[in-house]
Amino acid sequence: MAGVRGRAGVGEYARRVNAAVELLEAGVPVAEAARILAERFGCSARQARRYADRAASVGRAAIPEATTVFTVKLPAALVARVRERARESGSTISALVAQALTEFLARGHRKRPRR
Repeated sequence: MAGVRGRAGVGEYARRVNAAVELLEAGVPVAEAARILAERFGCSARQARRYADRAASVGRAAIPEATTVFTVKLPAALVARVRERARESGSTISALVAQALTEFLARGHRKRPRR
């Protein structure tokens, strides 16, 4: 449908805030930056002002890395524990597993002695 606006995804939000940061760093006033952003991204003036305000108060936003589906088979009991931990922490299963794997891989490669 032409003309239908939707919510910007996390990556797009970060790109828009970072565009606002660049405008502000170039000396463009916040109100003018918001007008430029609305025109550039086809969003409302109100939303563009939010991007500019966020840029002025917090600065650059991190653009998240692209994700991909990675399917693994795990024991049912382990899956239940992962789901429970994610629920308790208020995190998603994907975020929890990504953090655990990142921490595990950061420890480096250690050979285990054979028994």
